[in-house]
Amino acid sequence: MIFIAILIGCILGALIGMNSPMIPYTYSSYLAIAIIAALDSVFGGITSVIKKNFDLKIFITGFFGNAILAILLTILGQKLNVDIYLAAIIVFVGRMFVNLAIIRRYYIDKWIEIFGKKKKINIQEKE
Repeated sequence: MIFIAILIGCILGALIGMNSPMIPYTYSSYLAIAIIAALDSVFGGITSVIKKNFDLKIFITGFFGNAILAILLTILGQKLNVDIYLAAIIVFVGRMFVNLAIIRRYYIDKWIEIFGKKKKINIQEKE
């Protein structure tokens, strides 16, 4: 079921992306930092689902709050002529890597658990 949702999302994203207007260069930094902040929230949400403490209110507020804060930092940095948005990128990307590591470890443990049981069963059948 989740694969169908992912497939539909990818197809819709591709169709919308091909038919949407180009974003002006002046707004590209705002969009880039907002996407990175949103991805950080998504990876955090997946991690919290794995840890079994997901809360939709926290996810929604974090999703939009992180994106808005990152955009505001970008605006402030442009007004001060300082690349403050780089600090937000470093923090968000660092957190994404930490969350990705947690997700990866979880699925590797699941994979080892599944295939480890099959090996034990095969060894016991041979004896």
